[in-house]
Amino acid sequence: MYRVVKRRQLAPSIVLLEVEAPAVAAKAEPGQFVIVRMDEKSERIPLTVMDFNREKGTITIVIQDVGYSSALINQMEEGSAFLDFVGPLGVKTEIEKYGTVVCIGGGLGIAPVHPIARALKEAGNKVISVLGSRSADLLILEDEMRAASDEIVVATNDGSMGIQGFVTDGLAHVLNRGEKVDIIWAIGPMIMMKAVCDYTRPLGIKTIVSLNPVMVDGTGMCGACRVSVGDETKFACVDGPEFDGHLVDWELAMQRLAYFKDEENRAKARLECEGGHH
Repeated sequence: MYRVVKRRQLAPSIVLLEVEAPAVAAKAEPGQFVIVRMDEKSERIPLTVMDFNREKGTITIVIQDVGYSSALINQMEEGSAFLDFVGPLGVKTEIEKYGTVVCIGGGLGIAPVHPIARALKEAGNKVISVLGSRSADLLILEDEMRAASDEIVVATNDGSMGIQGFVTDGLAHVLNRGEKVDIIWAIGPMIMMKAVCDYTRPLGIKTIVSLNPVMVDGTGMCGACRVSVGDETKFACVDGPEFDGHLVDWELAMQRLAYFKDEENRAKARLECEGGHH
């Protein structure tokens, strides 16, 4: 069993869990993910790794209450345990010395961008992180991102903190002051990653995104996470999750992501009726 050793509420409906998983922690790298299952009845959920501590043998994950299973995980307390905690899965981030790197995290995407920003900074890059959320109270991991970056720029939709607008406005703020950016990582909702790529494509700035389609097995066998990248079919779980954002077929990716929305909403409604017990 994989015990939860620390639980922290980051924002309404967003929880951070530090989980004992020594074998996973020994091998985890930035950009990778795990697939977890609470008990025999639970579905398998892919979650990106927000942090790993090889000495303590722990993996830190951040979960937003969006569906049936994530709502149950969010109710887990310190001392409770996962039945399965499989990983690290996916291809790790290519950390090199690029020069000046912008790491963009939108909403929950700030969690997976955190280890990437930290590793890029450790590799000698100048790291400017652009963090976006709907409002100041929903902004997560600001202190952690400040520590992992040379500078952070915050954009909130309602202007309650930083620049009013989207992460693309935060990026524009960085570029408009004449910053020469060598490469960008952008992680967040599909629509946000697409917007960043549309913005950077004409500027010719390479933009890496982390795709989060529906995954089931994490080994490429089920095919649920198919994405089209540069006219080739790729599986996000084994070929990704990171891809060149300028080559991703965003329309198709967003269409596929919407397939299971109704199912998820029905399951969530059922959970609320049952008062959170399954």
